[in-house]
Amino acid sequence: MSVEIRVATIDPIRHTFARTSRRFGADKPASRYQEASFDLQPRDNFHYRPVWDPEREIYDARRTAIEMRDWDDFRDPRQFYYATYVINRARMQETTEKHFEFVEKNGLMATLPEALMREVETVLLPLRHQEWAANLNNCFITAYCFGSSMAQGAMYATNDRLGIAQYLSRIGLLTDGNSGQSLAGAKARWLGDAAWQPLRRLVERSLVRKDWFELFVAQNLVLDGLIHPLIHARFQASADEAGSAVVGMLTDFIREWFVDNTKWVDACLKLAAAESAGNRARLAGWAADWKAQAIDALTPLAAQLSDGPSRLDAAITTLDARIVRLGLAPA
Repeated sequence: MSVEIRVATIDPIRHTFARTSRRFGADKPASRYQEASFDLQPRDNFHYRPVWDPEREIYDARRTAIEMRDWDDFRDPRQFYYATYVINRARMQETTEKHFEFVEKNGLMATLPEALMREVETVLLPLRHQEWAANLNNCFITAYCFGSSMAQGAMYATNDRLGIAQYLSRIGLLTDGNSGQSLAGAKARWLGDAAWQPLRRLVERSLVRKDWFELFVAQNLVLDGLIHPLIHARFQASADEAGSAVVGMLTDFIREWFVDNTKWVDACLKLAAAESAGNRARLAGWAADWKAQAIDALTPLAAQLSDGPSRLDAAITTLDARIVRLGLAPA
C-alpha cells in the first residue's frame, strides 16, 4: 500500500473585507489594525431616536461642533487594535508589578523622608479622583463620538485611566500598611482641602460637557498636558533627593503612559485642525479657554510642591509650544 501526499495551493477569492478594500485599495491585503479600526461605525437603518435626545440619531456626527468630511480619517500612530493594545499594556503592567513587589518586599516606603512622604499624601494620592474623572470623560467620548477609529482610541484611554487610578490607590496602601487610611485622607483632601477645590470644581465642570470633542481637548490635551509635567514628573527619580527613586519606580509607568497617549491625542487634534479653518478656530478657542481655567485651578496645588510654581510655569510653556505645533494657537 502506498500513500501519495499532494500539496494543493488555494488562492483566496478576496484578500480583505470589502470595506477596507474600498478605503485602502482594490483587494489589497489589509493589516490587522486597518481591519479592526475603520468603517465600523453604524450609519444606516437606526430603528429609533434616543428618548434622552430625540433630535439626534443614536449615532450622530452632530454631537460635536467639529466637522469632518470623513470621521475615519483619524489614525492612531501606535496602530493599536485590541491585540496590540493588550500586549503592550500587559508588558507595562508586568514591569510595574515587579516594581511594586520590590518596594513592598523590602519595605522601601518606610525609607522616604518626611517631606517627600507628605507630598505623596497631599498631592499625589488625591489625583486618583481626578483619574477616575478622566476615565469617565474618555468613556463619554467613546460613547458619543463618531467614527470607529476615534472610539477605539478613546476606549483604550478609558481603560488606562482606570488603571492609573488603581495604581495610585495601591501606592497609598503601601504608605499605610494596607489599612486604607491614606486613601480616606486623600478623599478628604479632594472633597475639603482648599488647595484641591479649584481643580475639583473644574473636573466636575468637565463631567457635564456635552460636546465630546471639546471634552477631548479639555481632558486629553489641557488637563493632562499640565497635570503630568506639574505633579507626576515631580516624583521622577532624582539622584539629588533621598527616596525619590522609590516613588519614581512606582510612578514610572504613568510617565511612560503619558508619552504614549500624547502621540494619539496629538495625531487626532492635528488632523481635525487641518480639516478646516472653522475646526481650527473652534479647537483653538477651546484650548485657550480650558488652559486658562486649568492654570487657575492648578496654581494652589503648585504651591504645595517644593518647586511647584516653577514646574507649573514650565508646564505652561511646554503646553503652549505643543498647541502651536498642533496648529491651535489663537489667530
